[in-house]
Amino acid sequence: MNEALSRRTSVAAVLSMVFGILTWFALPLVGAVIAVICGHVARAEIRNSGGSIDGDGLAVAGLVLGWLNLGFALLIVLLVFGVIGVTIGSVGLGGLLHHLQDLRGCGIAT
Repeated sequence: MNEALSRRTSVAAVLSMVFGILTWFALPLVGAVIAVICGHVARAEIRNSGGSIDGDGLAVAGLVLGWLNLGFALLIVLLVFGVIGVTIGSVGLGGLLHHLQDLRGCGIAT
């Protein structure tokens, strides 16, 4: 009974979970990096504690949320560069610059 009372939850695991959630609402990339780092730190701390520290589920949840956000951000970046590459490939760089100059003349782009 005393053993169960002496166990504590890893602070790094709690931080990982909190930043894992925040990364989807308030801190997109920074929160994801913090969630991943804290999650790995927490899992190592829990593994090396000999059973005296809890929170592995929180750490894993923070890791999953952080890595998913980073993967989503990478996918968006690749998509944007892919669209730019296809556009340049289809109209050529000169054609793209010409279209941008036309937009600036219409007051759409600055």
